Amino acid sequence: MVWWSIVEFIAGCLTGKVMKGSGFGVLMDIVLGLVGAVIGGWVFGRLGGFPFGGMPGTIVMAFAGAVLFLWFARLVKKA
Repeated sequence: MVWWSIVEFIAGCLTGKVMKGSGFGVLMDIVLGLVGAVIGGWVFGRLGGFPFGGMPGTIVMAFAGAVLFLWFARLVKKA
């Protein structure tokens, strides 16, 4: 549980920096990372898996999912 929270926080922070240039706050970073981990796991599962595992692989997967989620949320918000 603690490791997942760390992964979620890191993924959320990275997404906040990459997508907008600033973070969303600790709680929202964790929520964004959580949603990203779920989406990333689903996407990479459909693509045949992720080429490497462990903590770095999990962070990359969660980050990729969080970026996709935030990108899609912004598209929906503009519409």
